[in-house]
Amino acid sequence: MSILTDISENLQRGKAKIVKELVQQAIDEGIPANQILEEGLLGGMNVVGEKFKANEIFVPEVLVAARAMNMGTTLLKPLLAQSGVKATGKVCIGTVKGDLHDIGKNLVRMMMEGKGLEVVDLGVDVSPEQFIDAAKNQGCQIICCSALLTTTMGVMSEVVEAAKTAGIRESVKIMVGGAPVTEAFCQQVGADCYTADAASAAEAAVKLLA
Repeated sequence: MSILTDISENLQRGKAKIVKELVQQAIDEGIPANQILEEGLLGGMNVVGEKFKANEIFVPEVLVAARAMNMGTTLLKPLLAQSGVKATGKVCIGTVKGDLHDIGKNLVRMMMEGKGLEVVDLGVDVSPEQFIDAAKNQGCQIICCSALLTTTMGVMSEVVEAAKTAGIRESVKIMVGGAPVTEAFCQQVGADCYTADAASAAEAAVKLLA
């Protein structure tokens, strides 16, 4: 299955056009869509995640790899839908109200998509109500809150409270992250999980869904 290895390696190098061509070739050769996704695209993205965590590569490399992955998954999506392959879970993510930073959030989203999760990106400046509405209306099992400012971190506790008020706190996990956020803060506001970087966040989400 060397074509799947080629897809993985080109994805790691961020060669979006080549990845797209190879994915099409793999489809034409009759390789099942979920196998192309698992062994080619997600396999490659896992390596990217590990290298990013180990500081061997940095944000720009992750962004180009994620773009290559998106080019490949665009071709696979209709086929995966036909064969009834479901995402392994659904997450909504956003930067909390009052905060307009999105690089960290975008990295987490890409890493989570790289683990085969479906991610609803709510953008920046997201109110607690918007998080709760998305989780309820779109059937998300995890809410991910990001903040880069110490002044906006407090909104995360409002998200936790809003989830309790809405009666979904038992069924939805809440993850928090961002530069000023810590494990102690996560426990203080009653969230379920804090991670220090995007790759760890994606791994933690998979564990929470299991």
